[in-house]
Amino acid sequence: MRILLLSQWFQPEPFFKGLPFAGALRDRGHEVEVLTGFPNYPGGHLYPGYEVKSHQREVMDGIGVIRVPLYPSHDTSVIGRIANYASFALCAATTGTVLTRPADVVYVYHPPGTVGLPAIIHRLLKGIPFVYDIQDLWPDTLSATGMFNNRAAGGLVHRWCDIVHRMAARIVVLSPGFKEVLVGRGVPREKIHVIYNWTHETPLPSESQCATFAEQSGMAGRFNVVFAGTMGKAQALDAVLDAAHRISSKLPLVQFVFVGGGVELQHLRTLADDKRLGNTLFIPRMSAEEIGKVLGAADVLLVHLRDDPLFQITIPSKTQAYLYAGRPILMAVRGDASRLVTEAGAGLCCEPENPDHIADAVENFYHMPPSQLKQMGENGRRYYLEHLSFQAGVSRFERLFADVVEST
Repeated sequence: MRILLLSQWFQPEPFFKGLPFAGALRDRGHEVEVLTGFPNYPGGHLYPGYEVKSHQREVMDGIGVIRVPLYPSHDTSVIGRIANYASFALCAATTGTVLTRPADVVYVYHPPGTVGLPAIIHRLLKGIPFVYDIQDLWPDTLSATGMFNNRAAGGLVHRWCDIVHRMAARIVVLSPGFKEVLVGRGVPREKIHVIYNWTHETPLPSESQCATFAEQSGMAGRFNVVFAGTMGKAQALDAVLDAAHRISSKLPLVQFVFVGGGVELQHLRTLADDKRLGNTLFIPRMSAEEIGKVLGAADVLLVHLRDDPLFQITIPSKTQAYLYAGRPILMAVRGDASRLVTEAGAGLCCEPENPDHIADAVENFYHMPPSQLKQMGENGRRYYLEHLSFQAGVSRFERLFADVVEST
């Protein structure tokens, strides 16, 4: 097949469905071309070696990449963000449509929802069907993040998304919950396919490497419950510190380890100091290549999000990373994420923002025999490799593309 990948973001920007995805499709015998913008995410500044011009062609790892102009921006300015999204959409729909080669199918990565415009133009002018991969629900996410609080603007975005959904040959979503929301909005159920995201599949560290890290970091000799990732408002980690306070005297060997950064990090440090929690440990952000050591040194890996309906239909990205790491998981997120961990037999679930439930679940893990903890970890890793891995995901996309081409 001839496949066009359409995304506002692409390498060298951090984009997990970018160059590796294109390369995997190429390695399976398909012709792949990419239509994207000039790299500026996440800082909103152009990467070294790039300047905005009418267009630019380059080859990355054997993949042809066409870049079209956009307004570089990624800050809290609503006007700047709109300009960023709209400029890429317009240039990809005009210049991009002229520059791209004939293709059998277009893969479209959403967000932003404006990327639906060049997808529709490619379908109308070139007759190329497109597969629309929805990673964020618009306008829901825009409202939740405060980008759009105006009801009229939200209504316009909603109607635009309905148009894109109708024009798409197939729609891909990251969770069953996303699918049900779209079905409720009138999208035919048979048009929507759930393909779970994968994680960065870096080689796992050895047991000795993990043990060495545990000694150096202060994790050795403790039962470590590890939260790794962004510490922001959405993670609501005050409840986890309350759980640590409740369990500190009862199970003194239990330690809650927080790895990473975020806007709430200093607040959490201060709160831990105020509560005089001797069972908490904060470790600075680690690279994707290094994070495996702390995950491997953990006894339990914790996922926690605010108790919000929006989070019931999503799968936090750390879920895949935790499953891949092969350690037991404590899932403190309602909905799809909890069902995934339960189906995998990879851990326990509890109510988010409920310190008593979190503490009880940790106590349950603590009293399990090592063989049971090991089995949970192995279950999770096996489930990931069979259902959520990079190769499994690429195969599902490949079959979906072929189905679109055959039915066109």
